Amino acid sequence: MNGRARCGRITGAGAGTLAVLLALAGCSGGAKPAPHGAASAPGATVSRPAVPSGPYVAIGDSYTAGLKVDPAGGGVRGCSRSAANYPSLVAADLHLAPGRFTDVSCSSATTADLTAAQQVAGGSNPPQLDALSAATGLVTIGIGGNDAGFMKVMEHCAEQGVAASLLRAVDPKGAKDSPCRDSYTAADGSDKLTGVIGTVGQNVAGVLGEVTRRAPHAKVYLVGYPALLPADPARCGSLLGGAVTAGDLAFLAAQEQRLNAELKNRAEAAGAVFVDTYTPSLGHDMCSGQSTRWIEPPFPAAGRAPLHPNAAGQQGMAVAVLRSVRGG
Repeated sequence: MNGRARCGRITGAGAGTLAVLLALAGCSGGAKPAPHGAASAPGATVSRPAVPSGPYVAIGDSYTAGLKVDPAGGGVRGCSRSAANYPSLVAADLHLAPGRFTDVSCSSATTADLTAAQQVAGGSNPPQLDALSAATGLVTIGIGGNDAGFMKVMEHCAEQGVAASLLRAVDPKGAKDSPCRDSYTAADGSDKLTGVIGTVGQNVAGVLGEVTRRAPHAKVYLVGYPALLPADPARCGSLLGGAVTAGDLAFLAAQEQRLNAELKNRAEAAGAVFVDTYTPSLGHDMCSGQSTRWIEPPFPAAGRAPLHPNAAGQQGMAVAVLRSVRGG
C-alpha cells in the first residue's frame, strides 16, 4: 500500500458523487501529511483499527431509510426504503456481499419500533432489532427524531409564525419575535423540550444496550442528524416567506443541536461511536440552493420529501459514516 490511505471503490447509485465527496473528506488515496512535529521513518505505516467487514445491519427512521430517494429499495412499501440511502452506499463502498448487508430501516420509526413490529402502508415492518445476531459485525443506528416529535415541533413553529405574521399586519407592536419558543417556555422560564430530549436519550440508551446484548461482537455507530437550518436564520427569510420568525428558526436550530448532543452523550456512555453528520452538512441546509442543499425545504423539488435528506444528503451522510468506520 506504500503508506497510502485508500477508500474502497464505490459502486451503485450515486457512486460518482460519493467518490468525489470521499476524496474531499480525505479518502483520495494520497498519503496524509504527518502531524506537525511528528517523526516518521521511511516506509512507516499508521496503525488503524480493522474496518468491520460485516455482516452489517442498518437500523433507523426515514433519515436512514432515504424517504423518496430514487431508486426504491426493498422491504415493505410504507417504509419507503431507498436503494441509494446511506446504508446502501456504505455497504457498497465496503464491498459487502448482498448476504452480508441487511437494511431494516423504516420511515416514521421510533425507538419503540425497534423492538416491536411497525405497521405501515402495505404491511408490517418486523422489529428492527430482530435482524441482529451474535454474528453481526457492524451496526448503524439513526433514530430519535420521531421520539422527540421534531417534525411536529417544526410544524407548530410554522403555525405560530403564520399567526404572528397576521397579527403583525394589524398590530405591529403586539406580534412576538419568537412565538414558538415562547410557547415551549414554562412559567418558570425553563424549556419544556428539555425533558422531551432527555426522554429520547433514555430511549436511545435502552436501544444501544439491547443492540449490545443481541450483537455483542458488533461495532456500533449511532448516526446523528444533519443540519436542517443554517447558522444564520436570516438566510431562510426569502425561502420560508416569514412563515417562521427568525427567532424561532434560531430556536429550532438550537433544539436540533441539543438532540444531537444528547445522542452523542448516550453513544459515548454505551461504548458506541457517534457519527456527526451535522458539521459536514453545514452550508447544505434546506435554505441552501437546490444544487448544494442536502435537506429539502417545506416545498421540495418534484418527487422529493420535505424536510428530509435528498440524494446528495444521503451521499454526504454515507461519507461521514465511512469516515467513522475507517477511523478517519
